[in-house]
Amino acid sequence: MQADGPRACRFGRRWYLNNESWHPSVPPFGEMKCILCWCVSGETHCQRQECPPSACASPATKDNPCCAKCR
Repeated sequence: MQADGPRACRFGRRWYLNNESWHPSVPPFGEMKCILCWCVSGETHCQRQECPPSACASPATKDNPCCAKCR
């Protein structure tokens, strides 16, 4: 018996192909730009963007809304 090809992943109401990546959309918040998901052989994996610790008292998130940086 021959195995089927790579399987797709379902996340919410959408289907994603094997090895495809996306930022998930979570109602009522919308697209979660700091989280990346990807499809691996029919299984969805997600990971939050890791940020280095900030070394200042009042960091800003202007350039990257996921990670704070010193002004």
